[in-house]
Amino acid sequence: MKLLTVLMLSAGILSPGLAYSQIPTETAPPQLSRSAALAAPVKVTTVEGITEYRLANGMRVMLFPDPSKASLTTNIIYMVGSRHENYGETGMAHLLEHLLFKPSANFGVKKGTKTPVEVLNAIGGQFNGTTWYDRTNYFATFPANDDNLRQMLALEADRMVNAAIDQNDLWNTKTNKGEMTVVRNEFEMGESDPIGVTTERIQAVAYDWHNYGKSTIGARSDIEQVNIPRLRAFYKNYYQPDNAALMVAGRFDEAKVLKQVNELFGRIPKPSRVLQPTYTAEPTQDGERAVTVRRSGGTQFIGAGYHAAPSGHPDAVALSLLSRILVDAPSGRLHKALVESKLATRLEHDPVSNLEPGYRIFGAVVAKEGNLDLTQDAMLKVLENLKTQPITDAEVARAKQQINKGIELAMADTANLTIALTESMAAGDWRLFFLQRDQMEKMDAASVQAAAVKYLKPSNRTLGRFIPTDNADRTEVPAKTNVMASLKGYTGRAAVAQGEAFDTSPMNIETRTQRFTLPGGLKAALLPKKTKGATVSATLQLRLGSEDSLKGKSQIGEFAAAMLLSGTDRLSRQEIKDSFDQLKAQVSISGNAEGITANITSTKENLPAVIDLLSEVLKKSNFPAKEFQEQQLAAINRAEQEIPEPEPLASNAMARLIDATPAGHVRHVGTLQEQLAETKAVTVESVRAFHTAFYGANNATFSAVGNFDEIALKAQLASRFGMWKSTQAYVRIPRSIKTVAGAKIALETPDKANSMLLAVQPLTINDSASTYPALLIANHMLGGGALRSRLADRIRQKEGLSYGVGSQLNVPALDPAGMWVAYAISAPQNTAKVEAAMREEVQKALSSGFTEEELVDAKKAWKQSNEVNRTSDASLAQRLASYLKIDRSMLHDKELEAKVAALSLAQVNDALRQNLKAVNISVISAGDFAKAAKDAKDTTGK
Repeated sequence: MKLLTVLMLSAGILSPGLAYSQIPTETAPPQLSRSAALAAPVKVTTVEGITEYRLANGMRVMLFPDPSKASLTTNIIYMVGSRHENYGETGMAHLLEHLLFKPSANFGVKKGTKTPVEVLNAIGGQFNGTTWYDRTNYFATFPANDDNLRQMLALEADRMVNAAIDQNDLWNTKTNKGEMTVVRNEFEMGESDPIGVTTERIQAVAYDWHNYGKSTIGARSDIEQVNIPRLRAFYKNYYQPDNAALMVAGRFDEAKVLKQVNELFGRIPKPSRVLQPTYTAEPTQDGERAVTVRRSGGTQFIGAGYHAAPSGHPDAVALSLLSRILVDAPSGRLHKALVESKLATRLEHDPVSNLEPGYRIFGAVVAKEGNLDLTQDAMLKVLENLKTQPITDAEVARAKQQINKGIELAMADTANLTIALTESMAAGDWRLFFLQRDQMEKMDAASVQAAAVKYLKPSNRTLGRFIPTDNADRTEVPAKTNVMASLKGYTGRAAVAQGEAFDTSPMNIETRTQRFTLPGGLKAALLPKKTKGATVSATLQLRLGSEDSLKGKSQIGEFAAAMLLSGTDRLSRQEIKDSFDQLKAQVSISGNAEGITANITSTKENLPAVIDLLSEVLKKSNFPAKEFQEQQLAAINRAEQEIPEPEPLASNAMARLIDATPAGHVRHVGTLQEQLAETKAVTVESVRAFHTAFYGANNATFSAVGNFDEIALKAQLASRFGMWKSTQAYVRIPRSIKTVAGAKIALETPDKANSMLLAVQPLTINDSASTYPALLIANHMLGGGALRSRLADRIRQKEGLSYGVGSQLNVPALDPAGMWVAYAISAPQNTAKVEAAMREEVQKALSSGFTEEELVDAKKAWKQSNEVNRTSDASLAQRLASYLKIDRSMLHDKELEAKVAALSLAQVNDALRQNLKAVNISVISAGDFAKAAKDAKDTTGK
């Protein structure tokens, strides 16, 4: 509750001193709709002497006569503030507040009429305008007489819809004068207050998205460059009777004034536009935040801010009592802990009043030579240790007494009550002032204690520190660059040499590819062609070990593959990186215990040197202990990071579900925790020993696509890799899969906003199966198409449940160990809906099949996707290298494309029904399902 503090918390125009003079009564009210008879105001409610009426145009009118006061107060509130501003509009609500004191149609613009400021001075008004997050108001208190009131009401009615909002009032480009510099100076005044700036920074850091994190005054750049058409549009949208509330208080005849109000304001048409509600909701803060401000200043400051309930919530009443208990002098806990102990010279407290979830800041001003850390520790101990130092009944009673005194004083002063009700209106309704007074009376120590524990906690806190400095070292970032000026006359360098128009059909690739096998066992496929920039892509694959020799060495083999670029007997990790960079080569190495793949992108000129360096890296890696420690710590960190996450947990659970290998097998899938333990157990000595025993090129494949000298490359491969043999023999390990069916696994991942769902069915086929081409296209239609498939159409496009949804067909070339997998991410509360929709779509595909139109589109999309893949030299090199190990040529692709093209709809539908069985699909999900269930119960009450 703001009560009498509202004037101190809002920015506005300073009111002139009290002066009195008569105003001519003939000043015309706004000339608006006068053709139709006015509907009478409707009485809404009466509370404690204040009666609310509603005009036909939606305007709210609150009248509270007080014959004891020889004055009148008008207060018009518009439900618009900085919360309603968009990008580039910060400070717009406040700018409008200033411009509404400039001439309007019948006050200053019309010849012979007085301006708003002249009228306000002439009636002896004490006036102001203030802007805050949710509202803007204009109030005036003046001697009670009919003429003064009529002038004031006429002025407010006119500037509601007839304000000029003139460019020259804001900033006249000819005279270089206007209200902009006045507002900017108000901004500068705030910028000169380092404690005020620090509290603004606290709020800015505390809010990620909501406009409550932005100062109402706005950004300097927006103030200086405000767009007048946008400002007028803002004004016309929000300054309307259906978004306004008028309060009149003091000595007046209620029936007479109500009629007068209706005559002046009731003729303003209700706008046809519909006000759109703001909907940005600030997410729950998930940990401590902090900000430091360094500026010139004579004191230090420490502030702790906490997200709090909106001002209309009962918790806000408890927090108001709590604030008194904490900051009041001399009884307040913070006062005793900080001021009496001389850790601070004074306290600051900013209880922001808001319609939506708000904010409270507790602060302490510390002497320049004081110990800010000690003050911070003492302040947080008071604020966040209330569990161990509970609020007492005596403290609550004292706080109630203090707040009640303020309420009673406000109610005894009609003018001040009118202004105080502004904040209640902004929080939801003027009656909140009285309702919350009554709620406060019922509050006890337990209620206040509960609010303290709920809101004053570290995870909800943002800490701000102001540290004075006379020599602030700041970075001034350049403004937006005039790029077009920099480009004037620019022609660039000579164009890169173009490549040949290469035919990417499987047959042409096969015809152009040269294959050979070195005496040592390395198989190679070379596809020379002219490329743009004389680039070349190459892939080298090493295959390692056997089922027996690799037993228990899975993690060791992964470390060996990951560390190949970490150093050799001759070069350090940095020197290897620098050498590849100098050669303008991109080189990546990945793999595991069963083998590694090195991918190269370079140029014809540099390829020989790149292969020489790659040869050294693969043969002479020495796995430095320092690099190993770094690699191991990173691997441990990744593993620990994955353990609580939905996607890694679900993927691991699925892999373990279909794992047919025993513990110790190189492909055995342990739990994430087991894998972490294995990672921690790896030693650098074991990695070096693995490399020595298993690495060699006698079972390697190499491919190159692009610009290179094939004769020289063949000789270099023979020289570098021809006789490099591994000690341990390579024996291919067959693929296997456990044929599980209908399993259901649900894993809890607390505090995760996303969930992962996987559906899997093992398939005992390889890609030579007669149904494979048809199954490939069936999966494309079911879930393989990019945003265009049965699953995507239903779950993402139609129901909007998932950002990522689809399915994959994973079938190996040699062993009958394939699987169909569907996946979807979603909010945990939607996981059940996603699963149901997925099952329904699978069942529809099985029962009714696909359509001819779907088949035609799928064939075309699948074929063109393959064509695109073959245009990438790097992808093509990887394919050629992989095909070498299974003695496959590009004729396989040609034949597969022909089989797909020849497929009938019946063949596709039959293949899906033969291989995919709804009852055999296992589902694995991971997410915070417990919270989702609790939230659903809280919402429905069931």
